[in-house]
Amino acid sequence: MTQTIGILFGGRSGEHEVSVQSALNIQSALDKARYRGVLVGIDRQGEWRLEGKGRPLLAASAAGGQEVDSQALAVIPVRHLDERTRLIELGSGRCVEEIDVFFPIAHGTHGEDGCLQGLLRLLDAPFVGAGVLGSAVGMDKDVMKRLLRDAGVPIPRFVTLRVCDRDEISFDVLAASLGAPFFVKPCNLGSSVGIAKVSASEQFEAALDAAFAYDTKVLVEEYVPGREIECSVLGNDDPRASIPGEIVVNAEFYSYKAKYVDEDGAALAIPAPLNEEVARAIRKLAIQTFQVLECEGMARVDFFLKEDGAILVNEINTLPGFTKISMYPNLWEATGIGYSDLLDRLIGLAVERHARDSGLKRTYGA
Repeated sequence: MTQTIGILFGGRSGEHEVSVQSALNIQSALDKARYRGVLVGIDRQGEWRLEGKGRPLLAASAAGGQEVDSQALAVIPVRHLDERTRLIELGSGRCVEEIDVFFPIAHGTHGEDGCLQGLLRLLDAPFVGAGVLGSAVGMDKDVMKRLLRDAGVPIPRFVTLRVCDRDEISFDVLAASLGAPFFVKPCNLGSSVGIAKVSASEQFEAALDAAFAYDTKVLVEEYVPGREIECSVLGNDDPRASIPGEIVVNAEFYSYKAKYVDEDGAALAIPAPLNEEVARAIRKLAIQTFQVLECEGMARVDFFLKEDGAILVNEINTLPGFTKISMYPNLWEATGIGYSDLLDRLIGLAVERHARDSGLKRTYGA
């Protein structure tokens, strides 16, 4: 009997279109003998949508990609006693779909930050990836870096600014503390959206404007010259790490354009050309980062490898991309786990965690 996998994507973040690409790839790669992949889109207003009644789920976006069509069939999820989640059509109240396991791939705000995971927990639905806590701390670069620092994990130097702080600090003060250039980035966003590299005081205000447009908290982080290495992690209580890969950037930095728009913006070196000792250290540090941040299911850990051999953790991504050029599935492919098998394992981990958590006591006493 096949399981119905609800591939949740889209959402209100700046990574909406990347999420569409990931969802379509996952649906295509699922083992059709075991799974039926159902696309469940979240439009830019936050409404859940399905294809139906002659209304397609996807439409052309203003940027030339695809987005969830706000005219598609509107549904709401409802928990049911048979342990499947029913998707109910708004208006008619009829059940139009039943989901066994959700596969959230809504990158960014409200999809990757614990909000969506909290809803799925309330529905008592098995779902792929990190839970509420791991998602929330993995998304917030400030909290993430403070937890890693306290656990002794090496990270770049950083300063956190809130909206109320922006007039209290200057480029010169930050440059004296972190060096110049430095990076300005929203704390709760991914895919390099809203990030700027600041080399001079005249660039600083524009960089702050761009970052604060996406978040009320901004991270200012030192520029670390060196190589950009990434490592995929898979598992729940006993995670394992893939071989590392390297991002060879052909732009000023690994921006949104270099990742998704410019075909020549960056190249992936898989495996990364590293000696065995360094590769082993990176894999070990990836697992440590995954566990310190209370992650489960999957994550991609990004590193800086400095010229002197020092390894710094840049960040973790708890809902990594699943596009054709995304590092997470490609690293596992090179490690010996093909795309379809990887999806199968991720779904299995979701079911395993749900069964584990369902066995916990819910009431006090005997």
